[in-house]
Amino acid sequence: MHIPRYKPYQKLGFNMTPMIDVVFLLIIFFLVSSHLAKQETQIQLALPTAVSAADDDLADKRRLTINIGEDGSYSLAGRPITADRLPEQFAAVREKEGGDIEVRIRGSRLAPYSAAEPIMVACTRAGIWDVSWAVYREPK
Repeated sequence: MHIPRYKPYQKLGFNMTPMIDVVFLLIIFFLVSSHLAKQETQIQLALPTAVSAADDDLADKRRLTINIGEDGSYSLAGRPITADRLPEQFAAVREKEGGDIEVRIRGSRLAPYSAAEPIMVACTRAGIWDVSWAVYREPK
């Protein structure tokens, strides 16, 4: 019978492979999530223009961007949504994230006001008071 002997010249070490895998997965996750967040604001819409538009502040708030198409259709997070489901979606995000949420409305300038009104009513029902409009700034 062969009895294994202790070999003093072998060093103990940590296996770094699992940690490297986790780091790469985190990098991929953040790249994909940032790409999806940018994609939400890149939907082609004819936004209204404004003289007094303020620059976009990069607050620590969670921002929901809802798009209104020319025909009055809504999309939230790149997916179509109906006006009936807006209050429950807003309330769910507010409950998950806490009270500090901003809703950004990106509406086509050709969309009727009757399409924007349900969004503001849904924000009020969900207790979200920070609502802003995405516009183009007129050149001076």
